[in-house]
Amino acid sequence: MRLVLMADTHLPKRARDLPAELWSAVAAADLVVHAGDWVDVPLLDELTARSKRLVGCYGNNDGPALRARLPEIGRVEIDGLRLAVVHETGPAAGRERRCADRFPETDVLVFGHSHIPWNTTAETGLRLLNPGSPTDRRRQPYATFQTAVVLEGVLVEVELHRVAGRG
Repeated sequence: MRLVLMADTHLPKRARDLPAELWSAVAAADLVVHAGDWVDVPLLDELTARSKRLVGCYGNNDGPALRARLPEIGRVEIDGLRLAVVHETGPAAGRERRCADRFPETDVLVFGHSHIPWNTTAETGLRLLNPGSPTDRRRQPYATFQTAVVLEGVLVEVELHRVAGRG
């Protein structure tokens, strides 16, 4: 199963639309994961329409209309792999331990908020992934998103993609 991970899209404040290469990845994916800060409802509607399957959560910049349609923590099981998505996880220092304690029955945690790509594994085996932002690189050299593959209940082939023209 092919996954696309994104966060912090901030449409239409940071861009008018998602980058073309991200839309291509969405079309090829079996599951799209969005870790919050959508900002505007039309992106949720368009991703829902264009994704085979979508799981997401709201972020700190998402207003009442998005919060009414999205949970604080989204969850999905993929061939036995337990994935959760949340916007904020707090400071980088101590993140693995803090998230392992907060999400003990999760195999993969996708998060956003910082716009900083992240790919680590806690001592408990919890995999933490932040795809960065495809539209607002902030202090990062590139705007980014991630793809991954779940094969027989195991997350494999996590790849960070640089967005052309946004860095």
